[in-house]
Amino acid sequence: QVQVVESGGGLVPFGGSLRLSCAVSGSFSRIYVMRWYRQAPGKQREFVALITSGGSTNYADSVKGRFTISRDGAKNTGYLEMNSLKPEDTAAYYCNVNYALSGGNLDSWGQGTQVTVSS
Repeated sequence: QVQVVESGGGLVPFGGSLRLSCAVSGSFSRIYVMRWYRQAPGKQREFVALITSGGSTNYADSVKGRFTISRDGAKNTGYLEMNSLKPEDTAAYYCNVNYALSGGNLDSWGQGTQVTVSS
């Protein structure tokens, strides 16, 4: 199976920056899509950004222009560069990967990393 591990979260001041990482390991043929989601206390999990195997990206309107998603195929690692952070960005951030294995198309989630932005 595939293991997904996020890291890089922490406490930052308003306007600060953080870089989250998503390391993928295990058995898979290729990663099709890597997505970041976030979930604030008392709220539903929401989409943040995605990047495809071809490098296409998409962002939630709330983070466009501030967040940048990227991936290093050789390292099977994805990144979420977050700039100009606001208190409303405070949430647990989760990485989701859609990957190929034995002719199938599967999903796996990480355990999340907490991002807290102080006002």
